[in-house]
Amino acid sequence: MRLLYIGDIMGDLGIQVVEKVLPGLKDSEKIDIVAAQAENVTEGRGITYKDFVHLKDIGIDFFTGGNWSLNQQDILASLNDPGSPIIRPANYPNGTPGLGYKYLDTPSGRILFISLLGAIVGRDADRPMDNPLKIVDAIIDSEKNTQKIATIVNFHGDYSSEKVVIGHYLDGRVTAVLGDHWHVPTADGRILPGGTAHITDVGMCGSLNSSLGVKLSIIIDRWRDDLKTRNELEANGPCQFNGVIIDIDETTHLASNIRQIRLAVE
Repeated sequence: MRLLYIGDIMGDLGIQVVEKVLPGLKDSEKIDIVAAQAENVTEGRGITYKDFVHLKDIGIDFFTGGNWSLNQQDILASLNDPGSPIIRPANYPNGTPGLGYKYLDTPSGRILFISLLGAIVGRDADRPMDNPLKIVDAIIDSEKNTQKIATIVNFHGDYSSEKVVIGHYLDGRVTAVLGDHWHVPTADGRILPGGTAHITDVGMCGSLNSSLGVKLSIIIDRWRDDLKTRNELEANGPCQFNGVIIDIDETTHLASNIRQIRLAVE
């Protein structure tokens, strides 16, 4: 099985990039399943149900989550529904709306998707979170008797050290550990010694000449002059598409290859 994981889809420009790239990429690379990070889809802050349905219609099968997952109220019912292919981080405290892991049924078998939140710098730095290593251990143990062909772990966080360590921590126990949240792709995609595909950060889809999707002028003024400015997404100019393709061995349930996809989009 071949799975494409798409990095953070950032705003309307990110949606347009996916619309333009995904159909041809699925055909040319013979992609079986498509998953994507959805926490920045709607104006950079979560995903509305309308955008969720639209992205499903253009070919995304499953959506992972991050620190903006709960921002749009009309997606909460889908996050709570075990049959709806979207999750939020599993290590939010008990009582948080939504589910942090779900299965996707495919013609080849079931895939378990898990999202985890690492340390987030900035406005969410003090948000209480459960330990991601303990939470993922508990999920893997609880689901050990459920037949599946793959387990895909998405780790959404700022610290590269955390992203690297959790890859090795889960090596040989899951199919892939895929980092995101930086919006800047790292060059370290590889198969770890135990057979798990890993990358520190997949990158983003959206504006290229921006600060992670936000207009450069706003960020520069804030940084240089200490202005209190509101983020505004860049809506013009060249774009980028970032993702990884993972070849899954359906016998071992591990990965045989990971390959980064980085495309410039006009």
